[in-house]
Amino acid sequence: MNVDKVRDEVKSKEGKILHFKFNGSRNQIVEFDGEIIETYHSIFVVKLVDDNNIKSFSYSDLITSSLEIMK
Repeated sequence: MNVDKVRDEVKSKEGKILHFKFNGSRNQIVEFDGEIIETYHSIFVVKLVDDNNIKSFSYSDLITSSLEIMK
């Protein structure tokens, strides 16, 4: 999968409420709902729905399947 293609896909979902699944360290899986509020060259920023916290992820998180974006 190409980084440019992933970046374009994420950009097309900007402003929408989505469900995310993140596979963190030590097999910790975190699921949350959030809105992609900003996209940059190397990262994108997600505002969580429940507590208004902000998380940032790299496009490589999607390529390596550490992060999944679900509808």
